Formats: sequence, C-alpha cells, structure tokens
Amino acid sequence: MAVISTMLPLGTTLPPFALPDAVTGRKVASDDLSGAPALLVMFVCNHCPYVQHVLPELGRLARDYGEDGLAVVAINSNDLETYPQDGPAAMKELAKAEGWTFPFLMDETQVVARAFRAACTPDFFLFNRSHRLVYRGQLDGSRPGTDVPVTGRDLRAAVEATLAGRPVPAEQTPSIGCNIKWTAGHEPDYYAG
Repeated sequence: MAVISTMLPLGTTLPPFALPDAVTGRKVASDDLSGAPALLVMFVCNHCPYVQHVLPELGRLARDYGEDGLAVVAINSNDLETYPQDGPAAMKELAKAEGWTFPFLMDETQVVARAFRAACTPDFFLFNRSHRLVYRGQLDGSRPGTDVPVTGRDLRAAVEATLAGRPVPAEQTPSIGCNIKWTAGHEPDYYAG
C-alpha cells in the first residue's frame, strides 16, 4: 500500500541513533557523522518496489556528492518477523550488489523510524552541518510503472544547495512509497496507513 511521507517539520534537529550496520556489523551512531556539511538519512528496505525502482540512483547520489562532503546512511525499520526478506543478511547482499559505500543500518526496534516520523520506503531526510532538517521529500517525480526517468532531481537540488551553504526552498513534494512494516499493533499515531 502506497503512503506519503509525514513531512517532518523543517529545522528539526537530527534525531540521535546508534544502529548496527548490516554490512560490517559495527554500530554507527549519529554522533559519528558530525562535521559533514550535509547528511542524508534514507529509510529503505529490500523488497519495496518503490525502493527497487530507484536503487541505482541511491548509490550514484552518494558517489556523486561524497567527495563534496555528503554523508549518507540508509536505515531499514521493517518488522523482521513478518518480513524476513528485509533482514540483515539480505540487507548486506543488497548493499554489496549495489556497491553502496555508506552504512545500511537495521532499526529492529523501530524507535529510530518513529523519531524521524518516517512513514514510507523510500523516505528521505537531509540535514545541514548543524544537523537541522533542510529537506524531506521525494527523490524525483519518477514512480514504478511510469515513463518518468529516475534522475534524483529534487533531492540532488537540495543536496547541492546544502553543500553550497544556500537555503533549500521550503516547498517540497512528499516522498511516496510502501508503508514501513510496523510491528503488529504498534503503528505510530502519526501513521495513517
């Protein structure tokens, strides 16, 4: 079922996290990412067709802006009991297959997703050097089953502005995707799916 992003208020401080990386097994904390001029946090999972549709662009984005100082982390918050295909072994396989150089973190308790008010996969959150939210919205206008090419246009424009120290326009289009698979009976109150 497709849902849209909750559009966390701009200016929100980066919610703290410390989660295991499915590829390396080590914990990655939000504090480890201090000092980067821009930080992109992406909520994704393995099986979602919306994520699969944009997978190559996620890696390109990180590679294209990594040397300019963009830090990137991907987080999977799906319920692993109901969706074992999104578990750490599959996450590691996906990250390696895509050549991701950024951490792919497992939020098994779903606490981090709740702190971000994440609702869908993919859901994108871009923070500036001060760890204040400057963009939350769609990657671009492409969706599975459309002829619109995946370019990352909207998110790329926000990343470029942030890295250059320019403001990101406040008018932003919500991301849309599969709902995060919440543990049964524990859907957050902000979740409308």
